Amino acid sequence: MLLLVYIFNFVDRQVLAILAAPIQAELKLSDGQMGLLGGVAFALLYSTFAVPLAFLADRTSRSWVITVSLVLWSGFTAVCGFAQGFWHIFLARLGVGIGEAGGVAPSYALIGDYFPSNRRAFALSIYSLGIPIGSATGVIAGGYIASTVDWRIAFFVVGIAGVLIAPLFKFVVRDRPKPAPSGPAVTASPFMDTVRILARKPAFWFLAFGAASSSMLGYGIAFWLPSLLQRSFGLSLLETSLFYGSVLLLGGVVGVLAGGWLGDRVGSRDRAYFGYIPALAFVLGVPFFAAGIMTDSVPLAFALFLLPQALAYIWLGPVLSAVQHLVEPPFRATASALFLLINNLIGLGGGIYALGAFSDWLVPFYGDSALRYSMLYSLALYGLAALLMALAGPHLRRNWVEEA
Repeated sequence: MLLLVYIFNFVDRQVLAILAAPIQAELKLSDGQMGLLGGVAFALLYSTFAVPLAFLADRTSRSWVITVSLVLWSGFTAVCGFAQGFWHIFLARLGVGIGEAGGVAPSYALIGDYFPSNRRAFALSIYSLGIPIGSATGVIAGGYIASTVDWRIAFFVVGIAGVLIAPLFKFVVRDRPKPAPSGPAVTASPFMDTVRILARKPAFWFLAFGAASSSMLGYGIAFWLPSLLQRSFGLSLLETSLFYGSVLLLGGVVGVLAGGWLGDRVGSRDRAYFGYIPALAFVLGVPFFAAGIMTDSVPLAFALFLLPQALAYIWLGPVLSAVQHLVEPPFRATASALFLLINNLIGLGGGIYALGAFSDWLVPFYGDSALRYSMLYSLALYGLAALLMALAGPHLRRNWVEEA
């Protein structure tokens, strides 16, 4: 059920990307404005509200916080279908962000409660399958509905579906009793004590900013690649949705599961590999992404995008598991929310807008190929992410909180 809700989480995010072209055409929006809708409008409140909602989940009921959040973000997704201009859809996306803020961090914590340390990375990777499956579903379903009916109907369908599964989720998912902390020093840890614990751990900062750097590019590519496929490859909306949806599904599922499996298998021997595995994946992915972006062949582009799409998702299982082990069990949702605050505010909030604005800036130099070169130059972000993840490795050996 956590996976199903996470799928809806990413359906509601990604559906905007595949609908960008018809929305831009009807509402007369620039790439920069679409970047704001996909990034800042969503990430601003999604990132900031995640922290107090996670703190509330740690103190009350994680399953109830997720349930209410699901209803909110699904409802606001449906509201996007009524938009008549930029500010209408911008405000609706703010609402989607507020709702989704309460979904992810409490889910990480619930999984941490249900699964032991040596199985947690793979369990979190199963949950993280919601990213490629939800993104692919949003792209394919949104593209099909928009091309056969209307882009507004796509928002209505996915929004109402999310509201309908909320009662089922609450019926199935139960909170587990929160285990007592292993040490007396943190038995009554309030929010600011959790912040201070993480602030003293370099591993947290390297992981958070490494993830944020990779997410700037990852979210940027996820949002803008459908537009690139239509502008530079000449694909129709439906062809684009099938192309990119297949890349997300095939590459993403393999990458997420591989990362979780490697994290549990290799990281159990040396905690540093929870940082080293993502670092290597980012380095290996750059040349394949570059080749896929620059080719003019649709079949070759599909093959070239598959491998780096898998490599781009490998970090999820190891890094999310590592963050769970930087604090005592009762404070996992708060720790996860603080990690997501940095990751999403910079990665999601900045990446989509930055690639769109950069594309606008490059138009005088590259014309219709501006978006292609914006994505190409932005691959430097994966190099920065790899460096930060590698630096996190040695610190994880010292900052890890072992469970009793």
